[in-house]
Amino acid sequence: MKAIALLLALTLAGCASDIPRPIREAPADNIPLAQALKNPEQHRGAAVRWGGAIAAVENRRDETWVEIVERPLDAGGQPRTTDQSGGRFLARVQGFLDPAIYAPKRLVTTAGTLDGNSTRTIGEHPYTYPVVRADTIHLWPLPSRAERPYYPPYWYD
Repeated sequence: MKAIALLLALTLAGCASDIPRPIREAPADNIPLAQALKNPEQHRGAAVRWGGAIAAVENRRDETWVEIVERPLDAGGQPRTTDQSGGRFLARVQGFLDPAIYAPKRLVTTAGTLDGNSTRTIGEHPYTYPVVRADTIHLWPLPSRAERPYYPPYWYD
């Protein structure tokens, strides 16, 4: 019985270790996105952990810029599936991220430091994004079929 309990504990510990520590644990003074949007330059260099749904991926020569629609994070750092958002931000990641994998609507969490802002357009609307120089980025797995809710094609009275 003790061997089974030990095996179960080790299995669960192994699952938790797949998520990097900066993703699981927010910095002590994590700044909310809404606060950074008000004055990004004031918070330059601050450590943040933000996440949400990918809107776009832009690969450059030595880095990738990921546009993310922010979502509230749960205690483990995973973005919640909700329509609530504090806005958008850009994550600058060293190296190449495949846009077929880091695809729109996929959930990610980033940890890094605020590195100023960048003004771009969404359609024709100018938008100022806080930029996170991401030291860590975690792409959350797609939900399995068993986790997706089933809705019948018809309803009974």
